[in-house]
Amino acid sequence: MKNRAKIYDAAEAHQLVMSVSAISIVVNILLSVMKLLAGIIARSGAMISDAVHSASDVFSTIIVMIGVSLSGRKPDREHQYGHERMECVAAMVLAVVLAATGFGIGYTGVVKILHFSEDGIEIPGRLALGAAVVSIIVKEWMYWFTRKAAERINSGALMADAWHHRSDSLSSAGAFVGILGARLGYPVLDPLASIVICILIEKAAFDIFRDAMDKMVDKSVPEAVVTDMKVVIAGQKGVARVDEIKTRLFGAKIYVDVEIAADGNQPLAEGHRIAENVHHAVEESFPAVKHCMVHVNPLLPTEKTKRS
Repeated sequence: MKNRAKIYDAAEAHQLVMSVSAISIVVNILLSVMKLLAGIIARSGAMISDAVHSASDVFSTIIVMIGVSLSGRKPDREHQYGHERMECVAAMVLAVVLAATGFGIGYTGVVKILHFSEDGIEIPGRLALGAAVVSIIVKEWMYWFTRKAAERINSGALMADAWHHRSDSLSSAGAFVGILGARLGYPVLDPLASIVICILIEKAAFDIFRDAMDKMVDKSVPEAVVTDMKVVIAGQKGVARVDEIKTRLFGAKIYVDVEIAADGNQPLAEGHRIAENVHHAVEESFPAVKHCMVHVNPLLPTEKTKRS
């Protein structure tokens, strides 16, 4: 595979998640307090709602920390293949929470439009606008920061948390549009922005849920990755051909089952050595592979033995 990422062992991955999550919690708490104060002082209901949204993200990050901690447990008597799928469960929970958040934003927007009235509207102050801008910048940075960490260790739960940061950024963008619209005399912009934001968040939640579900039901890896694996396997000394290769996602890890053909007249020890070489080559070349099982088929007498 080209452009392989740095290999992280379970302890390093766990430490990375905990560090990123701790930063997320601190940032969300500080933003929540800032936006709440700005909303109260500037008389902005949109900013107060946005503060509550940021506070709810702390709960999401705690789910990530729990899910990753459980998935990092070593195999035991009752779970001999490990606990990696617990991270998928955490990602699915976060996807549901994210979808609910988006629905709430969209529902609020629809209600405001259906019952829209300019009577009694209180124009929010400039402080609320400034708070919205700060929130957008900080949450976008947190989105990319968390996403980069998630991609490094192939963490679905951490990626879901990254999208929670993005949803908060979009929520702040909606608050900014609403506050600015109210100050310019177009308060209806706020609910319209909320509906657009709802659609974007629901799409992200669906993608996260589908990815987690794929990892729960042993979906195979992309065909391009299988092709790369075949090239690595066929390149090992003593391998005459690759008869079959099967892959399945198990949480953030990959299991591989391979059948190769080799000279049937050679000693059993030599066939075992070839299988071991294939096993190590696959696991070393593809960091996400947790285990590779290799079965050796003897070539028929009429077949040509591959010369290495």
